[in-house]
Amino acid sequence: MEWHELSLERLHAERDGDIVRVSLNRPEARNAIDQRMLEELGDLFLAFETAFDVRLIVVAGRGPSFSAGADRREAAEPASTEREARYRQHLGRRAMRAIEDCSIPTLARVQGHAAGGGSCIAASCDFRLTTDDAQWWVPEVELGTPLPWAGVPRLIQEIGMARARRYVLLSERIPGTVAEDWGLAHESCADEAALDAAMQRWEARLLEMPEMAVALAKSHFRGYARASSLGDLSETDGELSTLARQTDDFTARFRNF
Repeated sequence: MEWHELSLERLHAERDGDIVRVSLNRPEARNAIDQRMLEELGDLFLAFETAFDVRLIVVAGRGPSFSAGADRREAAEPASTEREARYRQHLGRRAMRAIEDCSIPTLARVQGHAAGGGSCIAASCDFRLTTDDAQWWVPEVELGTPLPWAGVPRLIQEIGMARARRYVLLSERIPGTVAEDWGLAHESCADEAALDAAMQRWEARLLEMPEMAVALAKSHFRGYARASSLGDLSETDGELSTLARQTDDFTARFRNF
């Protein structure tokens, strides 16, 4: 199925010349991420693999925030089998991998909040631009659960082991200025007007680059990022999250934080 034929409820995707603009589309909930959004992200970015006339994908969040993270109020649909339950546990990891592995360059526009899963979505993109006052953080450990969705190895690759450990284990909130200093964002802007101007500049530069060379260079980065890995430990992320959800700390914190 072509990307524009998908039925999207939690996302909005529209063509803008050589660009497809993908928006997280739950502004009334600060673009909180539920299972439906994860399914749509995975399906959409897999469909982009055959979008040979698209040169750039821009990922943004409608409303005042990029994303406030996982929808902690969502009541997960019961699974009919244990295999289906495991499939649902790994929706986030598969969606982030689909973004990361997309052969088309990806550029994230981050304002307001990039919390938890929102931070993971942004980090899965090739480039991230943010406002100075945007709040980046992953609250999962503070809420009683490890960071899922292959977030830990991705953060280690992007910002290094020491900063990733600080960011994840302390659930530390950092502004866009620090995100840029750490390499979590590629540019931080004074306000949203400056952010939009920077987005236009980055979009123009990426579209100037030779398309095939960019695609091949992306494959280089994917390959070298995994060259030293003996296995993909993120395969266990879903099980670890499920185990954490059975603890008293998780029960007390996750929905009441």
